Amino acid sequence: MSLSFGRCKALIAATLCCLPLAGQADDRAMREALEAARNAQWEKIDRDAIEDHVLSGYVDYHRLRQRLPEVDPDRVLAFIERHEDSPLSDWMRGQAIAKYGHAGRPASLLAVADGVPEGTARQCYYYTALLDREPEDAARGGRDLWLVGRSQPDACDTLFDTLRARGEIGQAHVWERMMLAWQAGETGLMNYLGRQLDADWQSARASLDRLRKDYAAVTEVPACTGPGCRGSGPLFAAAMHGFTRADTEAALEAWRKVSPHLSLEARHRDAIERDLAFYAMVRDVDQHGAWRDEVVARLGDAELLELRVRSALAERDWPGVVDWVHRMPDETRREARWQYWLGRALEQQGDPATAESAYAAAAGERNFFGFAAADRLGRPYALNLERNALDAATRREVAEWPAVKRTEALRRIDEPGLANSEWYRAVARGTPEEARALADYAAEKGWLAELVQTTIVGQMWDALAWRFPEAYRDDFLHWGGEAGVDPYLLMGIARRESGYNPEALSPAGARGLMQLMPATAAQLGQRLGIGDPGPYGVLEPEVNIRLGSTYLGELIDRYSGNRLAAAAAYNAGPGRVDRWLRDAPEAFDLFVESIPFRETRSYVQAVLAYRVIFESLSRGGESEGVTMLSPTEKTVRYDRSLLARN
Repeated sequence: MSLSFGRCKALIAATLCCLPLAGQADDRAMREALEAARNAQWEKIDRDAIEDHVLSGYVDYHRLRQRLPEVDPDRVLAFIERHEDSPLSDWMRGQAIAKYGHAGRPASLLAVADGVPEGTARQCYYYTALLDREPEDAARGGRDLWLVGRSQPDACDTLFDTLRARGEIGQAHVWERMMLAWQAGETGLMNYLGRQLDADWQSARASLDRLRKDYAAVTEVPACTGPGCRGSGPLFAAAMHGFTRADTEAALEAWRKVSPHLSLEARHRDAIERDLAFYAMVRDVDQHGAWRDEVVARLGDAELLELRVRSALAERDWPGVVDWVHRMPDETRREARWQYWLGRALEQQGDPATAESAYAAAAGERNFFGFAAADRLGRPYALNLERNALDAATRREVAEWPAVKRTEALRRIDEPGLANSEWYRAVARGTPEEARALADYAAEKGWLAELVQTTIVGQMWDALAWRFPEAYRDDFLHWGGEAGVDPYLLMGIARRESGYNPEALSPAGARGLMQLMPATAAQLGQRLGIGDPGPYGVLEPEVNIRLGSTYLGELIDRYSGNRLAAAAAYNAGPGRVDRWLRDAPEAFDLFVESIPFRETRSYVQAVLAYRVIFESLSRGGESEGVTMLSPTEKTVRYDRSLLARN
């Protein structure tokens, strides 16, 4: 009996639809094989079903790893070479170093090592293996691992014992580590190390006991501590570390008295005085200001100089701002932030021409202070936008790259962590052109969170369309409109908060695109009449954006329509922002610079700059007519008058 062509096609189609696709069957077998390999259930693995699968190396990895350390290093090296383009090679090298080290096989360890490995335990095994082959390198590396204020892994015991027996770690090193443990609050380690000191250190231990009871005794204990005074530097550094944090004002007074009588290494003296200068500025300790400034100028530390400029701004000491900005390291001083403040200070001193040059230097950068400088000059913002486009043939080629195929396969079998490891390693090790091709692939696939991270790993800072993709744009526009909130500010906040990961979960418990706390989400949902979305419902992008838009709208209302203050409150909480406004300077830029939390300071600058970028991208990448802040936000007084409920 014959079948017509049409009936034959229908029968074939019906038959095929009832059969699993080959790729799907392979993936299912691979998923099962990988789970079995993790549990060393080798009898459950169908080798024929996964032999040609792009992820078969993952099963081979677990098989070889289980056979360590008995397996010969040549087999390990062969695996590493075979999977050189995958994170499997790095993982296998690390596993081999750990297993060979634990088994006491130094030759095998050094055969597979490729320089100093990552991780304390592996480094200890590595330097242990070098004890006889490269004793000086082993001693240097071992002392670095020894001189920490915390307990180290058992893997370090052989290394430390050998170096102590050889005299490479002596009594002075034991004392120094004991002082580091005191700084870290590791009492158990302190006691353990104290038992290793001989009688020559008895007087040093007496001084330590006195200082542990009373930091102020730093002016009374002997200036020379330990044999040859070798204990003085670590002792005074540790004591002043605690004293400065406990009572900066008293510590400053005590240090001024005792410092001239101490003979310390520069590293100890500099650490003490840096701490004192830092906390004196952070805590507004005014006495000994001349001494503090001498320390800041002498050390040339970028963080100290930044604090000193900020304190000059708080005092409206415009000549001081100019002086301290000029003292900054060249790389720091050229940043838009400091060029902007240099321009502001020069303008306040009646030097508009030089101020304009400083503003122009700042305005070339794409950030908060670069945009603020452009506003001062009346110029459009410099986006420095890099446009990227790949042709269809290149995209087809990228899809066939082994790392891409492995990533796709890992995503199919629900292994997102492994998929990301494959992907970001390929980005990090690729050429700039290859990294851009991978970013384009992620963009085409709609992998938004991965796309953002790809631009970070690949340092594609000017690829704005990839760094700030149009994620959930319709939801932001709709719910921003419903709440009367700037949708581009919403986008900026979501980009900063979660990087477009709708399942983002912070250590504090904030969830979703806009990082809402469950309690806040519940309250907002009830007010909106949609009820508590629960810990998982709040992860739904549309729900999260709706609730986040409502919350931001309430904050904007709280601050009389001011988005800058509302953005600060979104990060730090409205209670803190209320307090800052009561003590704040008047100008918007001085308010931002006066925010005491570094995280919030950076956050406000980032989200306001991001909103400029999002709006500019919506206009085809043009910033003409885009403003970071409204005229009112730039001119209003940032003080208690900004609070809608005074």
